[in-house]
Amino acid sequence: MNEPVDMPVKQEEPHDNTTADNEVDALPEPVKTALECMSDGDDDEELLDYKEKKGPGRPPTKKEVEEQDPQFLEDQAKRFEFLLKKTELFSHFVSSGHSVREGKMPVSPLKLKGLKSEKALPKVSSVGDHRHRKTEKEEDEELLMEERHIKNGEMRDYQIRGLNWMISLFENGINGILADEMVASGLGKTLQTISLIGYMKHYRSHMSSPHLVICPKSTLRNWVNEFNRWCPSIRTVALIGSQEERRKLIDEIILPSQWDVCVTSYEMAIREKSVFKKYHWKYVIIDEAHRIKNEKSKLSEIVREFRSSNRLLLTGTPLQNNLHELWALLNFLLPDVFNSADDFDAWFNINSCFGDNSLVERLHMVSRRFFAPTVTNAIDLQVLKPFLLRRLKSEVEKALPPKKELKIYIAARPYRRYTKVLMKDIDVVNGAGKLEKARLLNILMQLRKCCNHPYLFDGVEPGPPYTTDQHLVDNCGKMVLLDKLLPKLQSQGAAWISKIFLLEKKSVLPFAGSRVLIFSQMSRMLDILEDYALWKQYNYCRLDGSTPHEERQASIDAFNHPDSEKFLFMLTTRAGGLGINLATADVVILYDSDWNPQMDLQAMDRAHRIGQKKTVRVFRFITENTVEERIVERAEIKLRLDTVVIQQGRLAEAQKSLGKGEMLTMIRHGADHVFAGKESAITDEDIDGILARSEEKTEALKKRLEELGESSLRNFALDTNEGTSVYQFEGEDYRSKQRKQIGYWIEPPKRERKANYQVDAYFRDALRPHVEPKAPKAPKPPRQPPIHDFHFYPPRLMRLYEMEVYYYRKTIGYKAPKLLDLPPDEAEKKQKEEQRKIDEARPLNEQELAEKECLLSKGFSNWSRRDFQQFVKANEKYGRTDMTNISKEVDGKTPEEVQSYSMTFWARVHELNDAERILGQIERGEMRIQKRQSVKRALDAKMSKYKAPFHQLRVQYGTNKGKNYIEEEDRFLVCMLHQIGFDKENVYEELRQAVRVAPQFRFDWFIKSRTAMELQRRCNTLISLIEKEMDDAEEREKAGRGRGKSKGKQGKRKNDDSSGRGRGKRIRV
Repeated sequence: MNEPVDMPVKQEEPHDNTTADNEVDALPEPVKTALECMSDGDDDEELLDYKEKKGPGRPPTKKEVEEQDPQFLEDQAKRFEFLLKKTELFSHFVSSGHSVREGKMPVSPLKLKGLKSEKALPKVSSVGDHRHRKTEKEEDEELLMEERHIKNGEMRDYQIRGLNWMISLFENGINGILADEMVASGLGKTLQTISLIGYMKHYRSHMSSPHLVICPKSTLRNWVNEFNRWCPSIRTVALIGSQEERRKLIDEIILPSQWDVCVTSYEMAIREKSVFKKYHWKYVIIDEAHRIKNEKSKLSEIVREFRSSNRLLLTGTPLQNNLHELWALLNFLLPDVFNSADDFDAWFNINSCFGDNSLVERLHMVSRRFFAPTVTNAIDLQVLKPFLLRRLKSEVEKALPPKKELKIYIAARPYRRYTKVLMKDIDVVNGAGKLEKARLLNILMQLRKCCNHPYLFDGVEPGPPYTTDQHLVDNCGKMVLLDKLLPKLQSQGAAWISKIFLLEKKSVLPFAGSRVLIFSQMSRMLDILEDYALWKQYNYCRLDGSTPHEERQASIDAFNHPDSEKFLFMLTTRAGGLGINLATADVVILYDSDWNPQMDLQAMDRAHRIGQKKTVRVFRFITENTVEERIVERAEIKLRLDTVVIQQGRLAEAQKSLGKGEMLTMIRHGADHVFAGKESAITDEDIDGILARSEEKTEALKKRLEELGESSLRNFALDTNEGTSVYQFEGEDYRSKQRKQIGYWIEPPKRERKANYQVDAYFRDALRPHVEPKAPKAPKPPRQPPIHDFHFYPPRLMRLYEMEVYYYRKTIGYKAPKLLDLPPDEAEKKQKEEQRKIDEARPLNEQELAEKECLLSKGFSNWSRRDFQQFVKANEKYGRTDMTNISKEVDGKTPEEVQSYSMTFWARVHELNDAERILGQIERGEMRIQKRQSVKRALDAKMSKYKAPFHQLRVQYGTNKGKNYIEEEDRFLVCMLHQIGFDKENVYEELRQAVRVAPQFRFDWFIKSRTAMELQRRCNTLISLIEKEMDDAEEREKAGRGRGKSKGKQGKRKNDDSSGRGRGKRIRV
């Protein structure tokens, strides 16, 4: 392919561009451009005129003005007409084959508005000029020619046509959306996009790089592999990984610009936005572009900040819920044209459409001509024609095998968990409680967990130890059927499936076994399925939202490998339902259904896509007579309603959210059957029958919905007991009859006495760290008196008791176990020693039995453990010598008994099992007593120095004087602490009250706002200063007394030496 080719539309004769230009120039004077129309100031003037006419009172809203002013509506219609003509102009340039001179940027049709004739248009080179008449053969050869830079395969016809369409958009400066059929994927969007970038690199050197591709994390590695496979000349880099890996990749590869295309995920585009903003991108391509359908989302705001010459969106769902989402995509592509969401919604209002019937008919006619009648979404506006290319899988892939779905209805087992959830909120189910949407949604989620597996609730699975065996299957109806279904799929495969689906023989494919995809909404359900696969030894892969990027691609590659032994691929519907190619599987099991039916359809198409060689069979598990039946039924009604509406060429209305009444109906469905239901087992013989009945029930539901018209579908309500749809039968209105009956009521169960569980013991065991199991305790002889260490029996009694225990073990044939917490050699030695004692044991003789009775009377057998603990705490509180207060603390014991026990306790305290802890506890208490006494003596000595301590007391701060408290406050705290008593309970709370009522502090807000804890800390500081002062004074006093004694002795010796006889001379006065 030498040059770009244009849209594959036959051009019988050259077009004249002046017609389109004159149409633009001929617009009414007020309608200039789309931007000018949207910002026109006439609305404000008309609003002021309207206010003047209305007179005094409440000013009218803008909506009221729009509804009553015909001139305003006329201008709206003009703007709408202008937008249609402008899109026609876009479409004209795309289809006419205009291109600019090679080497220059394309010119947008909006910029050609002022050109009046064909002579004024830019001249195109002869190489790119395709406006001369060609033969049909030449045209087909040029349009269907494959690009030379595409390697390792051939592009299909519709893929080449899609490439031509994207090139024509580029040549005319238009951004676009490449959209496959919503329920189909796998039409080669990736290959077409790669061929477009390859065309830019090889035929448009100024557009060769850089390009940015933003895609889901699950498909990122696939994009890189496809680039390397189809166009190796394009240098591709994937920005993904940890922060350190990304920083290294940015510094070594991205910033030096050693690449052409950067592929990244949505999350990385947000985290590394500062790097992406440094480049002016030639193309910004967003895969699964419905991710930016909310223009206020973080990703949508960030990608709008990236500078780019062209933008391309790849999505199968350009419109999922309402027109506003479509506007968000168009605003990203053409922000100057689609700059007002309010005007866009007003232009395409499906209820009013400004009352212009001709305008509506024109839309319908164009939409029917451009879009297929079976499109499953509301992309039926002429406005989209220039920007969007949409192909149906049924049109472009005739050889793709069909897909058939079977809804399997399974009986719930057991009913107990489902019943408990209903009974927990029985007031809501009976209509007596307050209907809160959050509460109803929570009930729905709990019921769905019951349908999936009871082990999704904490504490239901038996254990510990937790085992993976038959109970994993027996406790869930879905697991029972899955356990019977998978072996048949693995062994018999397509032949057995064809038999179940009642297919003709010619549709049976000669493949021995099938490979299975299992989709679930809950990742915890995948944990259970993973345990089941390990137990059954099925080779499997798993993918959910928490799976790392590297593991995702490795799992997909392992499953799709030609010689793969993987039988199962377990995925969550939201994480694994987009952009993944798993066409090597031919069976899809939807373990549970999504609220949005399109999510399930996209999950099915992971297998039903290009490359599939077998007929795809979909098994949808539905728990019978539960909320799941209503969820699936609601999804079917939604899909059917969309099809009916779009077949008439009209816009589909926004889907209504799930209301409180509908949620309550879902919860109530099957409740009577559940409360009266009995469990039943499923055997091998039942499976074929279950599948056959499910086939009949699926066809019946499908036929039932097809017979309903649009009005019936809109009024179709799930069966309730609160007034159903308009059902008339045999001339009787059953709705009015139903109102006369008693409302919905489920009788609550009778009250039962519940067991008293020890919550503390439960959490102690649950939070206790896991330890190795210990050997079982050795048996003890029955009818033995309780002997504890705090009874202080004589040591001889313990020897006799040990002899009796060993002899009892010998009589029952007990063997000593090996201790698990010791090394093997030492454990074996201990075991032999213990066994030797048992073998050599003998019974007590009469003398030893009499001695035992005598020794039992010498201990403190009347002291319980509670008495012992009171005695220890009393010693800690009062000290070991204060027997008076200790006797008061021990209840039921006389002072003499306490005195006797105390003497024995201190004599034999080291015989206790935890003697060190008990002694340490008592000694710490005695130290606190000594501390209190020391503080009390220091305070007494300090206060005794002053006659009026509240006025005269001085504190020697030294270097520890604080900046917050003044000396007057410290003086008051010390005096009041001495007055209240340092060792009194709640002394600092009383001190805080005294500070608050003290008259000298009535304006001192600092001291009055201190808490008891803050006052305690300050008093501790002051006490330390006082103790230090008293210690220093005592040291000085001792030193002074020592010096005084030495001086006296020296003076006496001096007087004796002066007279020789100790007597001086008499002096005359």
